[in-house]
This record gives sequence, structure tokens and C-alpha cells, in this order.
Amino acid sequence: MKLFRELRTREITVLVYRILLAYFFYQVARFLFWFFNRGLIRIDSVQDYFGLAFHGVAFDTTAILYVNALFILLSIIPVIINTRKGYQKLLFWLYFITNGIAYAMNFGDMVYFKFSQMRLTSAALQVAQHEDNMFRIFTLSVVQNPFVLLCFIASMALWVFLYRKVKIAEQKPVRLVPYFIWSLVLICVTTVLAVGGIRGDFKHSTRPINLVDANRFVKLPAQGNMVLNSTFSFFRTLNTNNFKEVHFVDEKFIEENIHPYKTYNRAVTDKPNIVIFIIESFSREYSGAFNREKNIKDYVSYTPFMDSLANESLIFPNTFANGRQSIHGMSSVLAGIPSLTDAFTSSPYSNQKIQSIVSVCNEMGYDTSFYHGAPNGSMGFLGFGNILGFKHYYGKTEYNNDSDFDGTWAIWDEPFLQYFAKNAGKKQPFMATVFTASSHHPFKIPERYNGKFKKGKNQMHEPIQYTDYSIRKYFETARKQPWFHNTIFVFTGDHTNEVYYPEYEKIMNRFAVPLIFYSPSPAYQLKGVDHELAQQIDIYPTLADLIGYNRKIRSWGRSLVDAKRYPPVIANSDGAAEQFIIGNYIYRFDGKEIVGIFDNSDLGLEKNLMDRLKNNFDAEKGKQIAKAWYQDYMDRVINRKMN
Repeated sequence: MKLFRELRTREITVLVYRILLAYFFYQVARFLFWFFNRGLIRIDSVQDYFGLAFHGVAFDTTAILYVNALFILLSIIPVIINTRKGYQKLLFWLYFITNGIAYAMNFGDMVYFKFSQMRLTSAALQVAQHEDNMFRIFTLSVVQNPFVLLCFIASMALWVFLYRKVKIAEQKPVRLVPYFIWSLVLICVTTVLAVGGIRGDFKHSTRPINLVDANRFVKLPAQGNMVLNSTFSFFRTLNTNNFKEVHFVDEKFIEENIHPYKTYNRAVTDKPNIVIFIIESFSREYSGAFNREKNIKDYVSYTPFMDSLANESLIFPNTFANGRQSIHGMSSVLAGIPSLTDAFTSSPYSNQKIQSIVSVCNEMGYDTSFYHGAPNGSMGFLGFGNILGFKHYYGKTEYNNDSDFDGTWAIWDEPFLQYFAKNAGKKQPFMATVFTASSHHPFKIPERYNGKFKKGKNQMHEPIQYTDYSIRKYFETARKQPWFHNTIFVFTGDHTNEVYYPEYEKIMNRFAVPLIFYSPSPAYQLKGVDHELAQQIDIYPTLADLIGYNRKIRSWGRSLVDAKRYPPVIANSDGAAEQFIIGNYIYRFDGKEIVGIFDNSDLGLEKNLMDRLKNNFDAEKGKQIAKAWYQDYMDRVINRKMN
């Protein structure tokens, strides 16, 4: 029995207690995450909530073991002094520094989930590396969301209090041989448990759990974010690459159903100028012109000028974004490249020759330029713009007047759009893209306009009115320019932002953006309302068609103004699975299999029809088309066939 005296029972008990504390506080964070985002994640009952929380334990286990690996090792490694006060103090600081940082990720998502609509991933590092104002943004977020900060401080204070309630009395081992034997056994057992915990299972055949696995336990796709935690999603996506070649169908099926290359034969005598507005966070929800037939109770529009312009334009009220971030919008709109679970622009494959509206315009003798009022290089626009081949880039440096800087992101929209109106078009024909900036966190407007616009129902409503006003002022100046009459203008959003109306809380409508084609020249016949499905990647082939480019176009989109309409395949991703709208159904795809089929009117993805449609011809054909599209996308990206 003397052998068992060196079993280190008290140390093991206290270690288990400390790890269980982490489990408890991860559940606290899960509840707070749901509470702050309950309008976006529908949970119908207490039973459903506890079911999601239960399944979240596996993902919490992985996160907790990632973060506490060194703490656990130092707690059990036999160095004899483990129970001394100095050693325990070292463990205390290691535990709370590592857990505090990791735990804070979950509180950050309590704020940013409503913008990103997905848990934190390592893609945030790609965004951060292009910005030099992250501390300012962080400070503003804290000021604007004090209750989240208070919850974090209170949780950490309680965590520290509970940690200190259970202590280890100093005890020196008497018999060193049994001490080391039991310690070795303890290390071996702990290692086995840790490996299984990190993988999510002890079965040899089971691959480590990842973000997709969270959706195995949910009724609605958005609930997958409740199963996950932000620490897990961040660490699990570090150094990952989901770009992998797959083979589901033959090339003939792809050619006949995906049509990766398209040709248009429009005759154009006087090449029009092209002006593309990619409007920051411009959700379809904010614009009345796109909600006239939605029957949304007490609906209010916050874009009066865009609404009036839409009356003189060709608009598409059923348009979807192909990505979740600003740089995704740039690749989708200009190059027809959507962003799936992993973004093309942050992949190892982005630096390749890419056919785009930029390269097409360059080939046709256009002067091409890109405008964005942030510090040059922000958001990765300058780098990707160079890949696409823009001849000119105009940013904060070229604007050269910091008195118009908003203090956080960029030059205010109004003065920068005035600069854009006067600077573009010095050489014709031209293609100019401007990416606005003011309708963005921290949701400020210039002080001189305080009180001019309605506050609205959420933080986005006031700044989107300011951007709308800035575009109005832009048009007042642009109309005086000699190039105005023979110009085609395009307006869309890069992605969506804060949601107020339940209609736009639906999963697919979180990608709902406007699309407007306008020209003061009647020659282009850009008027009317077209209710067909559209997406950002349709903009590039549509413009190539309108300017008379008659050569082969590489695009998964289609011209929206050609008499021949290719069947649309709407493609985007919520970060956990790819989503396709094909024919009568919406499909969710995990990279290997279709995991959900929904009626195309079920934009909330509430009723999975997979079992009911097992022998349905249209649904089975749609599954094949979704897989074929994905196969072609991976093939062209990985094998550098984007030209």
C-alpha cells in the first residue's frame, strides 16, 4: 500500500477541477454568445438549447486542450516541486494568461458575429495584416459594447475566485521511485485522453473534428455556431487549406451543365465607360427599391437616392453576394471568383493570371483604375488589384488630404467620391471601380451631419444614409463631366451587415445585396426590374457583354442582359459549408457530400428535404451540378486555369 501514497491524488483532483472550470466558463460564453445574437440563431426550446450545448462539449474539449496543453504538462510532470507555492503561482499565471486570451475570442464574436455571421477563424489574421489601425478599432468596439466587456471581466473574476477556492497543500514526495512510476503512468493516461479529446474521438478511423462536424447536431444550419466555440474555430483553421482537387463527374458533364466558358456576340460601335460602385456593407435590406414586394411590416428605406436611381435603372431584387468579407466582394465582382469555406484571395493560389473585367478592359484599350479611400494596401485591395492588372490605384496617399480622414478606416465617402468623380475619366474609354468605406464599423458619420439623417433601428442605418447622400453628391458632379452620358454604372454591396427585419435574418438572405445597372444613355436599354436570380459573379460577364467583348470568357457567372440565359448556379459559403441555389432547390455541401436540400423558397433553411427527395430527378440532378461546380472550381483554382 505504500506504493499508492505517491499517487499524487490531490494534484490530480485539483487539476481535474481546474480543467472543469474551463468547461463551465465555456458554457457561460456559449450562452452569452447566443444571448447577444439570439435574433440570428433561432432556438425553439430549452431542450434544443441544452442539446446544442451538450454537443458543444466535444468542441470545447478540443479548444481547452489546445489552450491548456502546457499547463497540464507542467501540472503533472514529476519535478518534485509541483506543490510548492512558487510553482503553483507560475501555474496560476500560465493558466489565466492562456485561457484569458483564448476565452476573449468568444466575447469578441459576441460583437462581430452579427457582421461576419460565422465564428472567428484564422482568416481574421489575413484581414489584420493589411490594417494598421487594429488597436483603434478594438478600442472603439469596447466603448460601443461595454456590456460585453463587463460580462468578460465578471466571468474572469469569478473564474479566478473559483480557481483559488481549491488549493494544493505543499507536499514533498517521500519515496521517489513510486513517485516517478505513478507520474509516468499519469503522463501516459493524460496523453491518451488528450489525443482523443483533441481529435474528438478515440476511433482510429475518425478524422479530427472540424467546423463542418458541428452541423451534424443541428436542426438549422445557423445553430452550428452554437455548437462551436470561437477558440476552436480559430485554432482549427490555422494553417489549413481546404483547396483540394476532387472528382465527381467527367469533363463533358461540366461543359454541358456548368459552362465555365461563355461567349457573347453583342455589336458595340462606341465603347461605353464603366463605373463600378462596390458599396461597403450595402445589404439589400436597407434599400426600398429592393423590398417593394416583400411585404415587410413597418419597413423603412434608408437609401432615398439609390431608390430614385433604381427607378431609372435595371435592377435585380434577388441578388446574392458570393462572399462574407470586403476582399471577397472584390474578387467576386471584378473577377467572377466566389469565396467558399476558404477564401480564394487568402489562398496560396490567388497570385496567378486571372481573366477579369479588368483584364478584358485592358485588352480592349480601356484605362483601368481602382479607388479606395483607406491607407494604400488596406483590406488587401492594392495587392489583389495588381494581380487583376489595374493600371492605376488611388487611395488615401493619392488623395493627400488627411483632414478628410474619418480617424479609423478611410477618407469620408463624400469628399472621396467627389475626388473620384473629378479624377476618373481623363482618358476614355475608362473602367473605374470605387470601393466606399464609411458605412462600416464604428458606424460614424462626419460631425457636421449629426442630426441630418434618421438614427434608424440599428447602427448601420445612419451611416448607410450618409453613403447614399454621398453618392447623390457624386452624381451631381459626375453629370457635369464629358464622359457621363456614355457610361454604364453598376452598384452592389460587398457583403451584408447588421440585420433588423426578420426576413433578412434568414440564412440565405444574409448574402442579400442589391444590384443596379444604370446608364443615362438609352442605347444600353438598362431599365426595368428583373426577378431572376443573380449574384456578384454575374457582373463581370454582364459588363464584358455590354462593352462588346466577343472572345471566350472564363466565368461561373453569366451575362444578365444577353438573350441567352444560362441557368444560374448561385454559390457562396457560410464558413462551415458551401451553399448552392440550383433550380428549385438550395443545396448545402461539405466538400464531399450534399448534407442538406431545401426548397428554394426556404431561405431560412428550416426544412431539410433530403430524405423526401431521395428519388426526385430534379434534386438528384441538382446534387450532381453542385458537385460538378465545386469540382471545376477546385480544378481551375489549384491548377491555375483562371485565365
